[in-house]
Amino acid sequence: MDLLDLWHGRLSIRRIGVLVKSLLQKAGRSTLAMAVNETAEWGTTDYLLARISDALETSNYLFLQVNSAEGADIPFPDSIPRPGQEVEEVTSSYEYASGDEVANFLTQMSAL
Repeated sequence: MDLLDLWHGRLSIRRIGVLVKSLLQKAGRSTLAMAVNETAEWGTTDYLLARISDALETSNYLFLQVNSAEGADIPFPDSIPRPGQEVEEVTSSYEYASGDEVANFLTQMSAL
């Protein structure tokens, strides 16, 4: 089957639609499925491994929380980002020095 068959009248648009739908319903990964649905980038095994990793990190976090000092500030671990999931942009709360401030600091340090 060739796309030129569409031009020659041996293939219809409806038949192309049926073929594409049947490709999307087949098990496994394909470039077409990934282009249509982002969650198809990972297989079942990949999702299970990500869940196991997240559960293990949470378990380690809870163990450290229980066995650390009273005032210890242990950050909660981030989960592994999944395909098709919106990733939150992390805004930095740090205030960085400007180029002039860095140049002045380095000049002062070299003068010592």
